[in-house]
Amino acid sequence: MDSNYPDNATLDSVRLSLRYSNKTFDSEIIGLIEAAKADLSLAGVGRIETNDPLILQAITQYVKGNWGYGEPKTQYLEIYKNLKIHLSMAGAYRV
Repeated sequence: MDSNYPDNATLDSVRLSLRYSNKTFDSEIIGLIEAAKADLSLAGVGRIETNDPLILQAITQYVKGNWGYGEPKTQYLEIYKNLKIHLSMAGAYRV
């Protein structure tokens, strides 16, 4: 599996948070997971390990905020934004 490809535990966790149990939408979910990781990286988060609960929570909120059609879900994106700010400022997550 490609190192940029999300691991199964991350994909399963995000899929469950969206209330899906089948793999029908995995390609869209994977794209959003990768977009979240790229956005965190652009914000200065250097240690993006998906087994870290704060990183996984940030990714999950990003995906939930951008999932599906229609307007973004602002409550999830606000949580993501706050997590991203805190992660980018925390020494443990910087390179």
